[in-house]
Amino acid sequence: MIRIVIAEDQRMLLGALASLLDLEEDMTVVGKASNGEDAVKLVHLHKPDICIMDIEMPLKNGLDAAEELKGLGCKVMILTTFARPGYFERALKAGASGYLLKDSPSEELATSIRSIMAGRRIYAPDLVDEAYSEENPLTEREKAVLELIADGKNTKEIATELYITTGTVRNYISVILEKLGVGNRIEAITRFKEKGWFK
Repeated sequence: MIRIVIAEDQRMLLGALASLLDLEEDMTVVGKASNGEDAVKLVHLHKPDICIMDIEMPLKNGLDAAEELKGLGCKVMILTTFARPGYFERALKAGASGYLLKDSPSEELATSIRSIMAGRRIYAPDLVDEAYSEENPLTEREKAVLELIADGKNTKEIATELYITTGTVRNYISVILEKLGVGNRIEAITRFKEKGWFK
C-alpha cells in the first residue's frame, strides 16, 4: 500500500485529490495539510511513502517544505499550476521526484505516483523542454560588463577597462537588467550564477 500525504491550500481541491487517490486499490491518504508547515509535521508523524505538494501555500511554500523533507525517505511530488522554470529548478535541487501541472489528466496522477514509487522521475514535458532550452540571453559584451560588475568594479572602472564611456556602460547595465528580468545589479549577478552562465 502506497501511503500518501497531500499538501494543498485550496480545501475543495485537497478533498477531491484525497478522494480520488483513496479510490485506488494500492493507495491510502494518511494525512492532509493546507500549508507546507503542516505537511512537514504530517510526514514526520505518519512516515508516508510520498508527499504530494502544492507550491504557493501559506506559512511555508511547497519548495521550502520539500527542501526540509530531503533525505527523510519520503518522496516528494510537486503538483502545481505554475510552469515556471525557476520553480522547476528549485524542485529538482530539493530532490523532488515529480513535478506535474494541475491541468494534467486526473488518471495521470495515480500512474505518476506508481512510477515514482518504482524509482522513476516524472516531470511535465513542457517544463523539461523549457529548462534545457533556455539560452543565455546576453551578448559577449554584456557578459563582459556583468563579469566586471561581479568582480566589484564600478561604472567608471568598467568604462576604462572596456574602452567605452560611462554612459555606454550604464546603457549596457539597463539592457542586462531588462534581459535577465531583474531590478538591480546584485539580482543580475545572482540570476546569472543560478543559471550557471558565469565562466
